[in-house]
Amino acid sequence: MQTADKKRIIIALDFPDERSALAMADQLDPALCRVKVGKELFTAAGPHVVRELNARDFDVFLDLKFHDIPSTVAGACRAASRLKVWMINVHASGGEAMLKAARAAVDAESHRPLLTAVTVLTSLSTAELQAVGFKDDALTTVQSLAAMTEAAGLDGVVCSAVEAPALRRRVKPAFKLVTPGIRLPEDAAGDQVRVITPQEAVANGADFLVIGRPVTGAKDPRGKLARIQQLLETT
Repeated sequence: MQTADKKRIIIALDFPDERSALAMADQLDPALCRVKVGKELFTAAGPHVVRELNARDFDVFLDLKFHDIPSTVAGACRAASRLKVWMINVHASGGEAMLKAARAAVDAESHRPLLTAVTVLTSLSTAELQAVGFKDDALTTVQSLAAMTEAAGLDGVVCSAVEAPALRRRVKPAFKLVTPGIRLPEDAAGDQVRVITPQEAVANGADFLVIGRPVTGAKDPRGKLARIQQLLETT
């Protein structure tokens, strides 16, 4: 069973500065989507942009993919939780001890965001994954990392929607699947390798869909967002 949360769309605000990100946010409807703040924007603008987005009634996914020794990641997760964000993430490949340290750190805070782990970046093909030292193909690696993440008590994983059906059969119903690499048929794939349409992603078991350039690069971002939401409501 998938989430009852109907606000599945997360718009990636992948902009180089706060002004551009907030200008885009002002073209979106917080009733239809959440927003993602990644490394470039957070490095340029810092916590202030998160507070500005919260003030505009957006739930924020702070996509910083923490990956370090357990104590360092725990400290980063504590700091992120205090920004009142909706979701944060770490890299599953940081290992079991790191995942458990992140879980403990978030649980100790008064505001508890969803804590997810990145399995395999959607920009990586199996050949590229094996070139950096993983012995298995992308799907097998994703399944292994997701199993470790669930065992460590995290709320879900970030994975390709292509891998979502296999994961959905293996994880508990409440375990969230957050899927980037979402494109409409007319959209360019960009730097994503494993891409899929919004309807296919939901049918595959995805709970939340991360969508960037198909919306933020559209002539009418609000209209494109509404169109995607309409498609999901009829799925």
